[in-house]
Amino acid sequence: MKKQERRRKWNEAGKDVVVLHIFDRGYTCPSLSPFVIKLETYLRMVDIPYQIDHEEPMGAKGKSPWITLNGEDMADSQLIMEHLGPKYNKDLSSDLTAQEKVVAHSLQIMIDEYFLWCLIVWRYVQERGRPLTNNMYLPMGSHFLISMFVKKVTEATRLQGIGRHSFEEVEGMGRKCLQSLSTWLGQKPFLMGDKPTEVDCSAFGMLAQIMWCSQNSSYLKMLETDFKNLYDYCQRMKERFYPDWDK
Repeated sequence: MKKQERRRKWNEAGKDVVVLHIFDRGYTCPSLSPFVIKLETYLRMVDIPYQIDHEEPMGAKGKSPWITLNGEDMADSQLIMEHLGPKYNKDLSSDLTAQEKVVAHSLQIMIDEYFLWCLIVWRYVQERGRPLTNNMYLPMGSHFLISMFVKKVTEATRLQGIGRHSFEEVEGMGRKCLQSLSTWLGQKPFLMGDKPTEVDCSAFGMLAQIMWCSQNSSYLKMLETDFKNLYDYCQRMKERFYPDWDK
């Protein structure tokens, strides 16, 4: 009955209004998931109306975020963006050349599929999930579940391969990703030039985890010292698309 009631509420959001299903907000940033920030940034960037739902953060694929739109569900932030773009006639990369689109796609893969694992190793293996517990509200008794989740993630990093390296080696891999991103950004306001595009959603989603959810991490120190343009880029994205961030 509760599921039916939630479904009724989602369906009543309004025609073409996205219902964004996510976990509770973080203390210092909108979400402890880079993919939630990625997708929410996209919705704000292209001005698609949306509502937030915290009651059912995990979708049918066992992933968060996911959306409900006009009674239909969809999961995976990238697939959602690729679906919403044509539906709402929003193509932020339309002015890019074919070569620039290749670069943007490569950057997105480096961020979402490669650097992600470097951050996972730091957050869940090296720090044993403490950044999660320190930066968002968790119900009483959930620490046991967190420890189980940390164990599961640690096993996943070994299966993926990155968990077989030392922390120093993984940090070196992460530094190369940030260095590549910093070099490409240069003095441009956004990754692909004067206007933000879809790849900026991926970059900001991931970098926000460093900036506001990874206190005392080596990656944060890199942004503050070695890759200052990425630090400034995060502040620029936050000010432009999240005037309500502190709320």
